[in-house]
Amino acid sequence: MVTNLQYEVDVQDVEYQQLAGKAWLARVYRPKGPGPFPTMIDVHGGAWVRGDRANNRGICQALAERGVVVAALDFRQPPEAGYPASVQDVNLGIRWLKAHAADFNGSAEVGAWGNSSGGHLVALAGIRPRDARYAALPLPGHPEIDASLSYVIAGWPVIDPLYRYQHVALANNIESFISAHKAYWGTEEAMAEGSGATAVLQDAQPDLPPILLVLKEGDKNHPLAMEEQFVAAYRKRGGSIQVEMFQGLPEHGMEVTPEVPESVRAIEVFMEFIAAHA
Repeated sequence: MVTNLQYEVDVQDVEYQQLAGKAWLARVYRPKGPGPFPTMIDVHGGAWVRGDRANNRGICQALAERGVVVAALDFRQPPEAGYPASVQDVNLGIRWLKAHAADFNGSAEVGAWGNSSGGHLVALAGIRPRDARYAALPLPGHPEIDASLSYVIAGWPVIDPLYRYQHVALANNIESFISAHKAYWGTEEAMAEGSGATAVLQDAQPDLPPILLVLKEGDKNHPLAMEEQFVAAYRKRGGSIQVEMFQGLPEHGMEVTPEVPESVRAIEVFMEFIAAHA
């Protein structure tokens, strides 16, 4: 149920897993209403090494006000763990949200939104929901639930980590990107294997959920050529992918406000896409 109503929103932190005695939290934004509401996870950016569940609070709040349950995940990052630990956490987070969606008046048909490196993570999780490496963390009491997604909204994703490493980080000697790629991926071989295009073209049976690809005009950190290669690969394999270009959206923490008209247009595009696929 997606509507044009503006809902009051309840925000709470909920434990979605424990690892080695440590609790990992999801910040759940729940519209105050009977639902059932569309339900989605939020995966923040930060070059796979920075940020937390509060990064995207502006857009999570805006989505919830329009009738979407959003669970923003914390997940493992270097130096605690590199690839594929965060994909495992996202995979478990999707399954956890499916199992508990009714607790928040949400639908068990779950989608995902992520930006930058988070956009890469949600796309990869959506394409490989049953990959044994990614699904390695058990969900107690619900072994029957998988991490397949109803849709993916990927905002300016680092969809091909090796491309970004070679053509942006190394080519421009951006030390923060270089160190982040090395800390998370370890090797160029891992970057190539964890590419969205690799997963689409080389996996025997990739999932191909509908994708909304949100791009920013003139975005040098997420080159258009990298994104276009993924779009071509996805469509070649038979997947549905909608591409929308925006001007002036921030890298992280997007607030939806009339003072930034493109942010309002973005949330409208999001809601139309969710309504079509939730």
